[in-house]
Amino acid sequence: MFKEWGFLLTEIWLLLAIAGLIGLFAGYLIWNRGSEAEAEGAGNADADAQIKAHKAEMAELTTRLDRCRSDGQKKDARIKEVEAELDELRSQAAFTAPVAAYSADDDGEQSDGSVGIVDGPVDFDGDGVAEGRDEGSKPETLDGPRGGVADDLKMIKGIGPKMEALCNSLGFYHFDQIAGWTADEAAWVDANLTGFKGRATRDRWIEQAQVLASGGETEFSKRVEDGGVYD
Repeated sequence: MFKEWGFLLTEIWLLLAIAGLIGLFAGYLIWNRGSEAEAEGAGNADADAQIKAHKAEMAELTTRLDRCRSDGQKKDARIKEVEAELDELRSQAAFTAPVAAYSADDDGEQSDGSVGIVDGPVDFDGDGVAEGRDEGSKPETLDGPRGGVADDLKMIKGIGPKMEALCNSLGFYHFDQIAGWTADEAAWVDANLTGFKGRATRDRWIEQAQVLASGGETEFSKRVEDGGVYD
């Protein structure tokens, strides 16, 4: 009987030992998986943090790039504006240089064929009489542009923004108006371009306007359309 009890006790202890080993093994597996999951979670958190940092850096660089592009466009626009103003001032200076710097004849023409401004009236129509603003014949003018839309007179070389405003104030808004001027009418315009007298004839406005009024283009008007002058 005691032998049977001893055998049973031994068998029980053996089963308990096996159960303990199984429990330890299961616990190890559970602990190991938990550690791996924890490590994986930490890795994912680091990766998310890096992604957020990269996104923030990209957003900042994009903002700086857009700002640089905007500044560049403003700079280019200002350069074109200054170049246009400089061209207009150069043209004006070529015509309005002080008379003392030249040996001018009575008609304002210099010995080298250039034309300078004179202190008194100029005989623009060539009739032998300097009549001031009454030179030649006044062309037909308009109170405003036809249909409320004026032609871009800046397409004509020699007419910048200031000159266009002056032409409009005199009643000239369209290419066909300028294209139709007679010699006497051009003389009147030359005499009445305050601060720019003689420019209409000197810069050959009529010839350019005739091309533009017929739907054609000039080399200068192409530059204006391409944004290479005033835009």
